[in-house]
Amino acid sequence: MARVSVEYRNHIAHVTLTRGDKMNALDDAMIKAILAAGQEVAASDARAVVLSGEGKSFCAGLDMASFAAMAHKDPTEWLMTRSHDDANEMQELALIWRRVQVPVICAIQGVAYGGGLQIALGADIRIAHPDAKLAVMEMKWGIIPDMGGMVLLPKLVRSDVLRMLTYTARPIGAAQAADWGLVTSLSDDPLTEAIALAEDIAGKSPSAIRAAKRLIEVAETKSRAEVLLAESAEQVELIGKPDQMEVVMAQMQGRKPEFK
Repeated sequence: MARVSVEYRNHIAHVTLTRGDKMNALDDAMIKAILAAGQEVAASDARAVVLSGEGKSFCAGLDMASFAAMAHKDPTEWLMTRSHDDANEMQELALIWRRVQVPVICAIQGVAYGGGLQIALGADIRIAHPDAKLAVMEMKWGIIPDMGGMVLLPKLVRSDVLRMLTYTARPIGAAQAADWGLVTSLSDDPLTEAIALAEDIAGKSPSAIRAAKRLIEVAETKSRAEVLLAESAEQVELIGKPDQMEVVMAQMQGRKPEFK
């Protein structure tokens, strides 16, 4: 059975985890399907991405069969191989959404535990149902978060919060997650809210949106001098170009811009 669906509507890529009867828990087939979906979307002309899970939960993390399979794998070969640039296959599940050149909005309902939470953290923005639960769950199974979580979490939460979540594996509610920075906002209908936000973003200059995502990544990881230079370099490629001129004309004429 397919584990992930990808649909394109109004310049938006809708990526849906489709193992709802299993709380979208991750098995090998789903891992490969998520990576394939991310690569497909990255190569598309989509202007925004909505990432969601069908059924009652976004993603409950690795399924029990996957945990059992760990005992039969060589962890060194499996995890130390850099198969996706600077990441291994498991880390790429989260980081692929940062490599996608346009904003990714994740809708969270039910639970986002362990690997499911780390996938959600790869999105630019997370909208959660007030009843959703999130957890850095790995310690429950005697392991540590290793799907890109330690690249993403320190940029979102304070050190003491990161340590408490990691050491205890305790689930937290969506309101607490929002207060700590794991969740962007709450909504009684996170998928509808995510689609509306994606539509707003898709109506902006495609080249400026892609430049903004690149620039934010530089701003979060590079030195002051590199950030200042990147600001200038990105702006040079926008000013006076077709997308920017269309934005200006649309503003002056009181209409929505139309990008080629």
